This record gives sequence, structure tokens and C-alpha cells, in this order.
Amino acid sequence: MASDTFDLVVIGSGPGGYVAAIRAAQLGMKTAIVEKDATLGGTCLNVGCIPSKALLETTHLLEQTQKDLGRHGIRVGEVQFDLAKILKRKDDVVRQLTGGVAFLMKKNGIEVIQGLARLSQPGEVMVGDRSVATKRILIASGSVPVSLPGVELGGTRVVTSTEALSFSEVPKHLVMIGAGVIGLELGSVWRRLGAKVTVLETLERILPGIDGEVATAAQRLFERQGMKFTLGARVTSAIAAGDHAVVTFTEKSGEAKTLEGDRCLVAVGRRAFTEGLGAKELGLAVDAKGRLAVDEHFQTNVPGIFAIGDVIAGPMLAHKASEEGVAAVERMAGLAAHVTYEAIPNVVYTAPEIASVGKTEEELHESGVAYRKGSFPFAPLGRAKALGHPDGFVKLLADQKTDRLLGAHVIGWHAGDLIAELAVAMELGSSAEDLARSSHAHPTMAEAIKEAALAADGRAIHGA
Repeated sequence: MASDTFDLVVIGSGPGGYVAAIRAAQLGMKTAIVEKDATLGGTCLNVGCIPSKALLETTHLLEQTQKDLGRHGIRVGEVQFDLAKILKRKDDVVRQLTGGVAFLMKKNGIEVIQGLARLSQPGEVMVGDRSVATKRILIASGSVPVSLPGVELGGTRVVTSTEALSFSEVPKHLVMIGAGVIGLELGSVWRRLGAKVTVLETLERILPGIDGEVATAAQRLFERQGMKFTLGARVTSAIAAGDHAVVTFTEKSGEAKTLEGDRCLVAVGRRAFTEGLGAKELGLAVDAKGRLAVDEHFQTNVPGIFAIGDVIAGPMLAHKASEEGVAAVERMAGLAAHVTYEAIPNVVYTAPEIASVGKTEEELHESGVAYRKGSFPFAPLGRAKALGHPDGFVKLLADQKTDRLLGAHVIGWHAGDLIAELAVAMELGSSAEDLARSSHAHPTMAEAIKEAALAADGRAIHGA
């Protein structure tokens, strides 16, 4: 065993791991963090949230210049783009943020250990030939993309989201398998740059997990933008064939079809990453989906070993992992920490954005909870008209008896920012009436939240 013993070793430096390490250092724990990749930040900063949002922002500005400025009386000449510079800017943003995490580790006195971590026994982590002694271990090893039987990933034709962040040229035809968040965001990027985008989804709807009414409205808007959807499509194979990707699928009618594109993006979900960790050998319990099982303190069945983020149950969201990291460390320190899972928001950064927190209408139906619904569109708002973005609405779901907010869903301009108010409201146990009685600045998009809360009681002021 190493002579140097840590109070906590964190495995993985994504938003769960690095935030947990900082909080542990703040609480006086001698902390180390182990990262297998060359840079810190995990999937989110390196090949997930951050690079995709950089590309979404750049391509949104491109499309806005091409299609929206004329409506504002602004004339521009021929609009062109430089893909190499777009990708460089994306990489620069990533480099700045991963460098920022490295700075935070140094600032907080956290030792960074490069390499693949393996659990040799409770109280010891092996990183290569180095033995790291520790009182506690926190696993925050994240997730990796999954594929489908018959889908041959590899090369440049049939790829995951990682490769789709850095195509060297714009695909003429991008075939996407999966109509979830990752696929729709990256599909939006390449569509804006000129690709034809065809989406194959095995379900009869897009955006599984999102409120059905919102998902239906989103599909209409995406189709209006040029995306094509084939729902109920069961993909049986996807292979590279020369300079094309060939996808075979069965439609809901049972008819077999083949679709060719020069790229195929497989975006059918992610799974917990535990390869090489030694979790099985050490006897760590897992659930039916291969995620590590933990108790209310985020402790596994092996004393002294904890886990958070994508590697345990729950939505695979960076901010969920961060909240769990803080809560886990604070509980190790004897503090009364918790995570309010029903108040964790989710955002899809398409245009328009889609954001939600709490229960969907379908979930309330299935659980038999009596509720009231209040919806209000953005179209009547002065701010929406001034911005030129009238699409979308706010939808609130409140308990029939207590009026407590159970769920909130937004599709529209800046939905990802608007959901913050609703997440705080749910964290505080607010009612729809609380929102209805709160003053909202005029003119803002947030006025739709107040109107939706009023609508839950049948008294929206500006409703038709």
C-alpha cells in the first residue's frame, strides 16, 4: 500500500466527479481524482454537452442570418461558413473549459492521477502500477454510447455522437438512428449546415421521456425545418459500404426498407461505464440495467465505496451528477444533504429549446394522480412578437387537491433558461397559485409561466 493515504479518491472527472472532489476539499478532505483521459471534464466537457452546444450556437447564428434577419429589415449578402473554423471554435471552447477544471483541481489542492482506475480492494485503487490508499472511494465513471444488434460502429460512416461532433465535411445525407436528445441536437447542427437529415425511431414518437404533447409539437416544428422522421422503424442493420452508410429497417407495417446516406449517426442511448473498474470482481451490486446499486447515502453494498452520476440509476444529466456528487460528499462528512430528484430540470438545446421538470402528463395518468393543467402559448406575448419567435408554449401540471406543482414543460425560445424558475418552484414545493401571484416582468417570455399558472385555475388574462 502507498504510504500516502487520501480521505477520498474520486474515479472520473466529469461534472459529477470534479464537483464532488472540490466539495470534498472544501470540507477538509485530502482528495485525489483519477481520470483515464488526457483532459479533465469527462464526456460532458470533452465530447458531450459543451462541444455540441458550441456547434448548436454557431449553426443557429448561421441559420438566423440566412433566414431570420430579413424579417427584421436587415439585409446581408451571400452567407457562407468555414467548417474548419467552426470546428476549431468548438475545440477552443472545450479546451478553455477543461483547462478551467484543471485549474480548479490545483486551486483546491486536489491531486490529479492520470490513468485507468481499478478497484483492487476496499480502501485501495490501482492506477497502472500505482497503489492509492484511501478511506473512501467515489465512482463517477460516467457512461458510453450504446448500439444495436446488426449495427457496425467504427470508421467514418457509421458513428456515435463523438465522431459526429467533428465531421470533416458536411454530410449530403445524414441518417440518424434514434430520435432522442443527442440525435436531435446533432441532427439540427448538420441540417443547418446543409445536410439532409432522416431520423429513424423505433417508437411511435420522438423524444422518449418528454411530455407527449410537447414532443408532438416539437416534431411538427422539426419537420417544418426540414427534418424527416420515420417512426415505428426497427433498424436491423447499419453498415459502411464504400463511401456510404447503408441502413436496413422494418417499418411498422412490416415492410423491409433500405436507406443510404453518406453518414449514419447511431444515437440510441448510453449505458453506465464500468469496464476495467473491477466492480464485478469486488462484488459491487448492479441493477437490471447494469448500473451500480446505491443506498440513500450513495454508498454501494461494499462499505466505503460510493457512486454517483450516469453510473447509477436516474437521468443521465450533468447537473444531476453534480448535485449527487455534492450530496454524497456532504453525507460522508455527516451533513444533512439531499437531492430533490423531481426538481431536476432537463433541456433539449434544439431550436426551439425544450425543457421540463417533474412529471409528464403521461406519468400522472399512469400513476392515477388527479391533476389540473394550465397551458399558455408564447404567440400572444409582446416579447415573443418582438423577438420574432412566437412558437411554443408553457404547460404546468398541478395537484388537483393541493395545487402543488407536479410538472412543468416548456417548448420555445430560451426554454432552457425559463425552466430554472420552475425548477426552483418545485424545489420549494410551490403551488400553481404561487406562480400566478408572482409578478413577472413585462415584456418577457417568462410572462407565459404566470399565464399558464393562471390558466390552471381557468383565469388566464391574455388567453384567447
